[in-house]
Amino acid sequence: MTAAAQPKCEVKDLSLAPQGKERIEWAEREMPVLRQIRERFAKEKPFEGIRLVACCHVTTETGNLARALKAGGADAMLIASNPLSTQDDNAASLVVDYGIPVFAIKGEDNETYHRHVQLALDHKPNIIIDDGSDVTATLIKERQHQMGDIIGTTEETTTGIVRLRAMFNDGVLSFPAMNVNDAETKHFFDNRYGTGQSTLDGIIRATNILLAGKTVVVVGYGWCGKGCALRAKGMGADVVVTEVNAVRALEAKMDGFRVMPMNQAASIGDVFITVTGNKHVIDAHHFDAMKDGAIVCNSGHFDLELNLDYVKEKATSKRVVRQFAEEYHMPSGKSVIVLGEGRLINLAAAEGHPSAVMDMSFANQALACEHLVKNKGKLQPGVYNIPEDIDQEIARLKLNALGIEMDTLTQDQIDYLNSWTVGT
Repeated sequence: MTAAAQPKCEVKDLSLAPQGKERIEWAEREMPVLRQIRERFAKEKPFEGIRLVACCHVTTETGNLARALKAGGADAMLIASNPLSTQDDNAASLVVDYGIPVFAIKGEDNETYHRHVQLALDHKPNIIIDDGSDVTATLIKERQHQMGDIIGTTEETTTGIVRLRAMFNDGVLSFPAMNVNDAETKHFFDNRYGTGQSTLDGIIRATNILLAGKTVVVVGYGWCGKGCALRAKGMGADVVVTEVNAVRALEAKMDGFRVMPMNQAASIGDVFITVTGNKHVIDAHHFDAMKDGAIVCNSGHFDLELNLDYVKEKATSKRVVRQFAEEYHMPSGKSVIVLGEGRLINLAAAEGHPSAVMDMSFANQALACEHLVKNKGKLQPGVYNIPEDIDQEIARLKLNALGIEMDTLTQDQIDYLNSWTVGT
């Protein structure tokens, strides 16, 4: 492929593009569903004339989503959804090799991040692909004159869905939002298998610790927490789960994990992983109760799951002990080690979810955008689940790519399932 005309951009180093292109192509090997969607988009051009902004983790997998959207005719622009999740070589390749405007630099400060959000809105998007709903929230708070241009938004994080529902309940969401996060082909696989594997990958890369024999506290037992707990247990850890939902707490117990309040778990944990989408689930008094050398990390979308302001304020000193590992010395004489500045550890210290998992998540994103365009003007403001036929189509494409066949119902079985007159 010849290099595309270089668009406006703000990336670390365009000379990294060759390495990034190799990695994007490597990821594509594990993304057959998105590849098939891209090939269809290239023929049908469902996004012709559509301005699209994607606020995502700028990884090789996201690069393949951006390629699919552009193939479909979208005037697409990409910004980072998290300061530490950008892969700089991937960002460079998207600009140089694929002609996609990218504004993302690994380690960018908050001021730069918010400036990029404003640049995204300057693009005057018709569709927003959000990861945490920052672009959508900024649009509603600061750019209401642009809201008439919006066909809809898509969101694939628990945090973002919580925010969108709050916007709708407050009466400020004036367009449809697609809940990609709760699609079965997303959260069953991305959240459980993707987050489970990549979170432990990030912890191990950042620390090189042996998890076997360690007490790992998983804060939250949603699909991400289930994945983290399952993988930590598989590596020999003694896993403790904390929860606020009675059904999930019971499920964790039945799955073989110890369940207790965070106030009790704080003093026994060696490694803490937060995956709740909520604020300060590890708070000041929890940090005070931790043993010396406790390791704390977050795999939820925002770093506010950890009350790091307290740690930074109270610490007598701080030092970087390894890349992505900072040791804070507390007045008690104990120290606490925070990984990845409290940001998504699987992306801060590792490479995020495996491509095979993101294949289905980004297939949902691409088809959700197409659904919004096809139904422009027909959907009322609100948060919508992915239609079941889209979910099933993604699963079917994935099975076909894996060479797996399955049974189908006979007409007699279909008739039976739709009848009430036939008994045992």
